[in-house]
Amino acid sequence: MERLKQASHLLASHTAGFVIIAAIIAFFVPQMFGWVKGFSQIIILSVIMFSMGLTLTLDDFKVLAARPFDIFIGAAAQYLIMPFSAYFLAKGLGLSNEIAVGLILVGCCPGGVSSNIMSFLCRGDVPFSVGMTTASTLLAPIMTPAMVLLLAGERIEVPAAGMFLTIIETVIVPVLLGFWLNYRYGATHTMENVREIMPSVAVIGLALIVGGVIALLGGNFFNAGVVIFLAVLVHNGVGYVLGYTVGRITGMNTAKRRTLSIEVGMQNAGLATGLAVAHFAAYPHAALACAVSCVWHSISGTLLAGWFVRRDEKHEETAAAVG
Repeated sequence: MERLKQASHLLASHTAGFVIIAAIIAFFVPQMFGWVKGFSQIIILSVIMFSMGLTLTLDDFKVLAARPFDIFIGAAAQYLIMPFSAYFLAKGLGLSNEIAVGLILVGCCPGGVSSNIMSFLCRGDVPFSVGMTTASTLLAPIMTPAMVLLLAGERIEVPAAGMFLTIIETVIVPVLLGFWLNYRYGATHTMENVREIMPSVAVIGLALIVGGVIALLGGNFFNAGVVIFLAVLVHNGVGYVLGYTVGRITGMNTAKRRTLSIEVGMQNAGLATGLAVAHFAAYPHAALACAVSCVWHSISGTLLAGWFVRRDEKHEETAAAVG
């Protein structure tokens, strides 16, 4: 068990690298990931969300009631900044319908689970981060289909009702089930061990989903690769900058600003990928844009958290020198 815990910590600390390795393997040996499609992909996504539920406690839900202003600002920023920035970015870059839908889908999804880890690493407000992720996830069945319909409906037909059901089945039910199990058995030694290895389960699941998309696309992966990466890069960066700016404007302290920045910028791109494959199968580049977001958000989140920490260390060194 101790080795499993160590492996889980290692995977959680190197999410981006592990997902990139999986993507490379999937490109050169697609048969290894060819099974990750359709129903199997939905199951994997459900397991990822179940792992999130197992880490939730009553205190995490109490944050929603104890800090309504913070959570409201966070949820509003989550479902306004990323969806509309994706929409205008798609317009500005003249993206094809396929890529635009993928980018908008990423923007309309709730915050990613790994954002909580990044908030911890950058000395952010972790309870606020968990509260934001929880709130945006619970709002996802309504907000995600509604925003995709609003912003992408002019380009393609959006199956909003189908997306609603998929999110209920693959997100809300697994999260609530995981939460109930943690609430019921959380004090047991077995559950403590299970919680500690859940991050590795989520990382492996994310890698499988990305690998499945890459295996499906094969040689078409590079057809629109540069455009997709540019769009994802800018979209993600806008989320970080505007998230931090909203925190500053609303008078939040530094820890909250950092958390808001990361929560807004890092989306649940794994969910977006699953939705793209399930409901927009006719547009493979939509799923590719989501898969690229999975990888890049993990990389950029790690880089941003590291930059925040180095900035703190520099200020501490300067203060010590002056003192």
